[in-house]
Amino acid sequence: EESRLGIPILFGHDVIHGFRTTYPISLAQACSWNPALVEKAAGVAAQEARMSGVDWTFSPMIDVARDPRWGRVVECYGEDPFLIAELGVEMVRGIQSQGVASTLKHYAAYSVPKGGRDGNCRTDPHIAPRELHQMYLYPFRRVIREARPMGVMSSYNDWDGVPVTASRYFLTDLLRHEYGFDGYVVSDSEAVEYVHTKHAVAETYEEAVRQVLEAGLNVRTNFSPPARFILPVRELVEEGRL
Repeated sequence: EESRLGIPILFGHDVIHGFRTTYPISLAQACSWNPALVEKAAGVAAQEARMSGVDWTFSPMIDVARDPRWGRVVECYGEDPFLIAELGVEMVRGIQSQGVASTLKHYAAYSVPKGGRDGNCRTDPHIAPRELHQMYLYPFRRVIREARPMGVMSSYNDWDGVPVTASRYFLTDLLRHEYGFDGYVVSDSEAVEYVHTKHAVAETYEEAVRQVLEAGLNVRTNFSPPARFILPVRELVEEGRL
């Protein structure tokens, strides 16, 4: 409240399996088959985070992990969409019961990159449309409708050649119109830049900004000053391009 414009600072943090008190990794929590215990642990983690000044968690991670070669399997609840959705609902309820925002990630089709590789190769998921909706989007659809998370994080990857962070189909048509999501959409770190630098569907970074905003993105995440995003937005508005 003491900031220059009177706007409170919003502190975000990855609170995946505990904050000060550390619990088993998400994959191990899933092995318990105990949704009530997951909710309780999430509530304690969120309470500790809130007492430390954290308002916003990038959690839970509800990607469906079906390729053991992928290096982030340990952060997931496993390979079963139903179990993932059950635990995701309780995780969101536990976090938000403490007045802290929960953010589902990574939306969408993120966990099966080509060859199970990560980093710059995190793209080109080999997922057919029916499999996409019945398996990989199922946890997001259920958790959004049943637990009402305040945030959703758009992922780095593309699907069918279109970056998810620049996809109106994913961020507006599905997320808001079909699933009824009414919170904010935040990009994974540097996902906006990747629309230009990795996926190459925007000739410039400024064009990438225009695409993601029109797709339905609300908040950009990267380790750079806010002006890096704000100034292009202002210019696009002034030029009548947005």
